Amino acid sequence: MIEPQALFFHQGDYHFKLKKLIQSSFSPSVIKGSVSSIEEIVLNFLPNWETNTRICTLQEMKKYAFEVAMISAFGNNPEPEMEGIKHLYRILEEGYNSMPIDFPGTPFNKAMKARKLLNGSLSRLIEKRRENRKLHNDGGLLGVLLRAQEQKLDNLSDSQISDNIIGVIFAAHDTTATALTWLLKYLLENPHVLQAVTREQEGIQCKLAGENRGLTWDDTRKMFVTTRVIQETLRTASILSFTFREAVEDVEFEGYIIPKGWKVLPLFRNIHHSSDFFPQPEKFDPSRFKVPPRPHTYMPFGNGLHSCPGSELAKLEMLIFLHHFTTTYRWKVIGEEDGIEYGPFPVPKGGLPIQVRPRNKA
Repeated sequence: MIEPQALFFHQGDYHFKLKKLIQSSFSPSVIKGSVSSIEEIVLNFLPNWETNTRICTLQEMKKYAFEVAMISAFGNNPEPEMEGIKHLYRILEEGYNSMPIDFPGTPFNKAMKARKLLNGSLSRLIEKRRENRKLHNDGGLLGVLLRAQEQKLDNLSDSQISDNIIGVIFAAHDTTATALTWLLKYLLENPHVLQAVTREQEGIQCKLAGENRGLTWDDTRKMFVTTRVIQETLRTASILSFTFREAVEDVEFEGYIIPKGWKVLPLFRNIHHSSDFFPQPEKFDPSRFKVPPRPHTYMPFGNGLHSCPGSELAKLEMLIFLHHFTTTYRWKVIGEEDGIEYGPFPVPKGGLPIQVRPRNKA
């Protein structure tokens, strides 16, 4: 459904060149210009929570992260094609974890049809962007890939561009939504941590009010406590539990030979929960990140050549969300469901159903 030319299906020269392009669209120098757009999404998004007696945190976070992913992929241009692309992607998403039964009416069948229509929509959008070069400069990842194609920096076809746009949207919103869901759970379970985050964010809020402005990139660089809470959440939840790798040559590891061509599954969860690297690993303790962890012991976004190119964007949208959410709202879990479910990432059971109230009414 994502199609075979997406970045994470490849290695070697194609992967190296493509990742360099994708990474350039998610570099701090680029995403710092997205702060006001992401903040606008949050401010439009959160008031809707107040009117619901019960919301599914995971599903709401997916909506938020999806809107951010769309900006990252296509830029801030309010083009009429966007609503159609969003609609088709949502149908496609419903088929990701479905049984692969290609029979009319099944989620898989609907998703495959949506993918074909999505290809057509993206093809038309690519042609439109190509004709209007002004959109390249503020066109998100699509603009970066089109400029590379235009300048012959890479031999990218339109279908390769489409595959990677869809791949980035897929990768950019599911994992971030899952992380945000765990963040709200851990903050609720650790009141002293929530208090520390709120205090830090209120200090920034007071400064913004005095200067009559919104958040900037520099403000997010001063969210030290909140950043450590995000780091500890990513360690504790270990959303990316493992990844697939292939030995490109014979490797000796602790007396064992891993032959060339064998598949290897690094288990990040085991590393993140090892007492050798993190004392009392079962304890939620953001202060442990006051000291940087040892190299290769903390890998929430993977490691090496295949690490996630959008890690800085993910952390940025979490910081912006927490700034507004912790200073404005309080929440409680609805129901008594506990435990973890997978779909495919580990999430609190039921997607963490909560009720949200403004702080002055909580």
